[in-house]
Amino acid sequence: MGAGEEALPTAASSAKRADARRNEKALLDAAASVFVTDGVDAPVRRIAAEAGVGMGTIYRHFPTRADLVVAVYRHQVDACAEAGPALLATATSPFAALGQWVTRFVDFLVTKHGLAAAMRDDPDGFAALHAVFLDRLVPVLADILAAARDAGEITAEVTAYQLLRAIGDICAGAERADPDYDARLTVRLLLEGCRR
Repeated sequence: MGAGEEALPTAASSAKRADARRNEKALLDAAASVFVTDGVDAPVRRIAAEAGVGMGTIYRHFPTRADLVVAVYRHQVDACAEAGPALLATATSPFAALGQWVTRFVDFLVTKHGLAAAMRDDPDGFAALHAVFLDRLVPVLADILAAARDAGEITAEVTAYQLLRAIGDICAGAERADPDYDARLTVRLLLEGCRR
């Protein structure tokens, strides 16, 4: 091969990359699950066991805990964003899609709460993640709300940004150890308040 020429991908290298992506997705899904039950400070060995990989695999992909937390956050933002169109296409109504999407979003927020502590030494990184969050999720929710509005299922004044902020504020209260507080119920009440 001459200078400046790139090797064409082979079927084996493409399969290897696809396998690596699947493994990383499984690792991120496992980490997210562990973060929900044990928090972002959960032992790496617990995440490795959940993912079915060795601890070295995790450290090879994510040298620091903050790297892992950020990757989980981005992974969940992407999953939330990708779920919007699929839910609109398969739900019984746009309002049903909205409810299903908000449930996913609330699940995502549960793992997000430890992010600030994990990134306290990187405020610029935290700000960049917040921008990713808004850039990816506001348009998806806006599309779902537009469909629900067009179907006459919600009031016209609800905006995607306001709804995301309201849900985030409700879920922030879930961190406190108050057995009488149910963030999911409160979010359901909020959605019912948006219904026409």
